[in-house]
Amino acid sequence: MKRRHAVPLVAALAAVTIPSVAAARDETIREPGEHPDYHFDIEPHGVLGLDFYGDGGLGLGGGIRISMPVCKNCFIPKINNNVAVTFGADFAFFPFFDNPGYAPWYLYLPVAMQWNFFVAKKWSVAAEPGIVPWFGLYDYGACNGCHNWAIWPSLSFVGRYHFNDRVALTMRVGIPEFFNIGVSFWL
Repeated sequence: MKRRHAVPLVAALAAVTIPSVAAARDETIREPGEHPDYHFDIEPHGVLGLDFYGDGGLGLGGGIRISMPVCKNCFIPKINNNVAVTFGADFAFFPFFDNPGYAPWYLYLPVAMQWNFFVAKKWSVAAEPGIVPWFGLYDYGACNGCHNWAIWPSLSFVGRYHFNDRVALTMRVGIPEFFNIGVSFWL
């Protein structure tokens, strides 16, 4: 496995296992519906992106996600879960590419299904399969103002630490390769 792919994998495993270990004696996951009701999850966050093409770039930026629950305890009715639709926009600028003079920026527009598991009073985790349309702009050599775009499949893993019923610290790692951390506000 390439080294650049190991970071998102390790972070995903941590996002899933740390809350599970912390919740070992908490039975919240076995109590269907025992989580706060909300209509919207608004999540502003910072973005740390890894390059797509293996040039060693590191991107920095920000974004927002908006999620709307569509069903409670839908796929596995005996555990505490819900499913939401999530969409948003992430911007990342890559000033640290190994190629001198090559500083692209990317706009990502993720759309996904968010399957949330409320594993403890203070912890929840989620999986987000979906798609990410993205647009990139860069200057490199003779190509000034060049751009490209694509639509890629995506898979993200989310871990949340809930401060209370309406505010949580949210961490996400996924493919395309990025990590973000922000605050979720449940309305």
